[in-house]
Amino acid sequence: MSYLKFEKSELVNLEYALSKELIRSNRAGSYASTTIVGCNTRKYHGLLVCPLEEMDGEHHVLLSTLDVTVIQHEKEFNLGIHKYEGDNYIPKGHKYVRDFDATKGSKLIYRVGGVVLSREILLVSKAEQVLVKYTLLEAHSDTILRLRPFLAFRNYHALSKSNLYASTRYAEVSNGIMSRLYEGYPGLYMQCSKKVDFVPVPDWYFNIEYLEEQKRGYDFKEDLYVPGYFELPIKRGESIIFSASTFEAVPAGLKRKYSVEYNLRIPKDSFKNCLLNAAQQFIVRRKKGTYIKAGFPWFSTWGRDTFMALPGLTLTTGDTVTALEVVDSMVARMKHGLFPNTLIKGEPAFNSVDAPLWFIWALQQYSTYNPEFDVWKKYGKAVKSVLETYRDGRSGIIHMMENGLIHAAEEGKALTWMDAVIDGQPVTPRSGSPVEVNALWFNAVCQALDWAGDRDRPFINSWNHLPELIKHSFIDYFWNEEMGYLADYVNGPFKDFSVRPSQVMAVAVHYSPLSSDMKKSILDVVEGELLTPRGLRSLSPKNEAYKGIYEGDQEKRDRAYHQGTVWPWLLEHFARGYLDVHKKSGQNRIKRIYDGFEDGLTTRGLGSISEVYDGNPPHDPKGAISQATGVAAMLRMGEMIEGFN
Repeated sequence: MSYLKFEKSELVNLEYALSKELIRSNRAGSYASTTIVGCNTRKYHGLLVCPLEEMDGEHHVLLSTLDVTVIQHEKEFNLGIHKYEGDNYIPKGHKYVRDFDATKGSKLIYRVGGVVLSREILLVSKAEQVLVKYTLLEAHSDTILRLRPFLAFRNYHALSKSNLYASTRYAEVSNGIMSRLYEGYPGLYMQCSKKVDFVPVPDWYFNIEYLEEQKRGYDFKEDLYVPGYFELPIKRGESIIFSASTFEAVPAGLKRKYSVEYNLRIPKDSFKNCLLNAAQQFIVRRKKGTYIKAGFPWFSTWGRDTFMALPGLTLTTGDTVTALEVVDSMVARMKHGLFPNTLIKGEPAFNSVDAPLWFIWALQQYSTYNPEFDVWKKYGKAVKSVLETYRDGRSGIIHMMENGLIHAAEEGKALTWMDAVIDGQPVTPRSGSPVEVNALWFNAVCQALDWAGDRDRPFINSWNHLPELIKHSFIDYFWNEEMGYLADYVNGPFKDFSVRPSQVMAVAVHYSPLSSDMKKSILDVVEGELLTPRGLRSLSPKNEAYKGIYEGDQEKRDRAYHQGTVWPWLLEHFARGYLDVHKKSGQNRIKRIYDGFEDGLTTRGLGSISEVYDGNPPHDPKGAISQATGVAAMLRMGEMIEGFN
């Protein structure tokens, strides 16, 4: 079955085709991404985008794209496509596209007269290497392929500009060349599976435009360097592999390597298989540990998102080994009971008020999948460090109040998942006691006491009195009987009763301070004002601050980010709470939401879940094209539904 397939009428329509993006990553942390017709619309697009630890630790675009030209009877047909000023697309390779299929890899078929050529892109699983396979399916005359690589050699947040410092020198290697534009970068080895002629024609291609960057209010014009082109004959039925990598490949082994890698792929022929395929792509294995990338293309590893996504990405697939590898890698980076917001070079911030509580929540989920595992024996020290940091106020920004609840504040910082900041001021200021933080806090304390059992009497004696205190304080602080839902946050005498989704965590956690009637009332409010087919709105449309469309430049998007924009990851917790309250009668409601996401797999990032969606119908996908927490939420929801069945 061809699950992610597009036909000629869709592919030649650029407005349609350029909105469909591919993303494929590997366990080494590299990725390949472009649109289904091969026209890059983002500065983050590229056929080989690698993390470079030796430089700034971030991803860098080495090979931006690869144009292929078909030559017959001295007539040339360039199948590439680039956007230039004034909506000019040169060359117009999309005119020759006939079919696209992403069921396994990404297969694009071109027809030029009597020539039918397929192009398939495959990223190698555990190395900085991309393989592009060209197969001549039909031809009635001698055919030559010309391959023209476009090089960037720059940080994926930046843009390349023509300059006199780029090295035009290259070294010949087996069936190809090695090029290194700038000192400090690894060489890019470009090789073919058969003997090839390289013709050096060094040149810059100026002012290539990226449509999505223009929409987002960023610089969007780039100059790319082309060192020359590769030329080789191809026979009908023959396949040629082009390899781009940071090491010299063995040309004779490229076809076999492609075949082995292709057979490792999960076919994206069902909703669940698409999710399983997407889940794999967030796992990154490096020398210093195993991590979860928060999203593609521009997110790195985030402490909060790691623990929120971990159960869905690993435990639902039965990969408990990777789950613990990720936990161990993050625990190694703990500092005074807190986790770094992001894993980047330099001094990371340790001011995410909820990440350590999500860490305990993730361990809690692990224990349900592996009941025999002794969490306290392995992670008891780390868990106690978190709890003591919160209770004793060691961080200086987070502390437990006399009533047992958590208070967190730092000038100019947003400490929760609603973390957008403009000009040094949080867009959604939640200083004080956020509702989800305190729900997770109550859950963490209760769970830690359960794990400790009778083995750790000093801990039991020190913490045993807190659950009852926290429970009563939570209800007193957050619950409004008349309104029937929880305050979003409390700061001294001020209580913010804006209808927001964070309160669903208090319903969904295993140890909840709420009664069944309270849970049902909260879910009714959330379902009535926040629930959409794509997730929960971050603010009710009834609120005057509500923004239903996420678009524009950075400031406009940040102002809408948590003011109505829809977040898919919240559905996991809504579904958990809804099924706990409504039992079997709630299954159809959750299944309809889950099944509804299947239609969205072909709307933007193929086979994956976008970071956010518009609050207003039709709830268009926005933000990153593939988000770890969203994919994880869908896998967890699917598991909940299967559990009832």
